[in-house]
Amino acid sequence: MDHSSKNTVSKVAAVTFGFWIIKVLCTTLGETGGDAVTMTWNLGYLVGTAIFLTLLVVLIVVQTKAKTYHPWLYWATIIASTTAGTTMADFFDRSLGIGYTGGSLILITCVLATLALWKWACGTISVNTINTSKAETFYWVAITFSQTLGTALGDWMADTNDFGYLKASLVFGAGLLAIAFMYYKTNISRVWLFWAAFILTRPLGATLGDFIDKPIAKGGLNFSRPMTSLILLVAVGLLIALLPQRAGKHSPERIALQ
Repeated sequence: MDHSSKNTVSKVAAVTFGFWIIKVLCTTLGETGGDAVTMTWNLGYLVGTAIFLTLLVVLIVVQTKAKTYHPWLYWATIIASTTAGTTMADFFDRSLGIGYTGGSLILITCVLATLALWKWACGTISVNTINTSKAETFYWVAITFSQTLGTALGDWMADTNDFGYLKASLVFGAGLLAIAFMYYKTNISRVWLFWAAFILTRPLGATLGDFIDKPIAKGGLNFSRPMTSLILLVAVGLLIALLPQRAGKHSPERIALQ
């Protein structure tokens, strides 16, 4: 990499419209895939967490050691983070009895604390500046916490507040539309808007996943979790192959906007 160039190439995906489509599908896959292992196959939350967390750690190590952005590796790591987030949230909220409200509060604190520490250590939390091991470590820690938060937050909205899965997904979808409006119509930091949107896509995917695979009596469509997960995985793979994939770039003159 030429460090004297005007633009610095990041090791993670550029934030495009296609990025958000794939991200929502990955978060939905994380919910159905995690539930397929822990519930449909009856392995339980602890075993499911051990499986997906181990896979996530391995992929993060490979990702951080890579010299450049590799789309398939990056999105595989995202999928691992969202499935691990599903099983971890369910383990802490249900098995340990923390509850959806308590779990959501703890996890949102972890996300904000990670972002604040990252900002203090690196000077920016822009995903377009991730080209060092330190920044990438913070990035994946923040993502893992946000993916876990999404499951707890989705369950909190759908179950604790009795919104149901479909209404809850509409609420989170409306939140994303509000963020998009602020992106195009205001001067609010693009970096913070990105992280707000990134966090909200997870409970959106979680509630959509639950709506698809939960029993009809509980407000779902009762589709097969393994089959739904396979369809979503194929859809993600096709989009990665068909949509342009590139690393983010950071222009020094745009720092003031971040």
